[in-house]
Amino acid sequence: MTDTDYTFGAHKDLPDGEDNRRQYRLIARAEITLELEAEYPATEGESESQARELVCAIRDISASGLCLLATECLASGALYPASVVLGHHDEHFILTLEVVWCRPDKGSYLVGARIIESDQTAYVEWTDAVARAMSAP
Repeated sequence: MTDTDYTFGAHKDLPDGEDNRRQYRLIARAEITLELEAEYPATEGESESQARELVCAIRDISASGLCLLATECLASGALYPASVVLGHHDEHFILTLEVVWCRPDKGSYLVGARIIESDQTAYVEWTDAVARAMSAP
């Protein structure tokens, strides 16, 4: 993916008056992996659990949130550790997301998520990458 894969835009699928965004969004072709269930070590008499992840496509991004396309319904208010891959970056952005809304969309789900600011994540690096993508010619 190159910087030309991003364009300014608002979500065209929302009826008038339903777009509550406070920032410009970039239409993006990117991928996100949500950690739905964490892996934990085995205790006596139990087997080790495996982490359960959900890989989703990203529809659009901003510095503080994103819209993704998921194969599962995600509960509003749920918090998920996430890893975002943007094509022009070598590393993944490790973030924490809060699901704001989720609704059915053509056999899958559209999910609106807020990025939670945290010192333990790549929040600052994410906002910088989004700002650079917005200022790209």
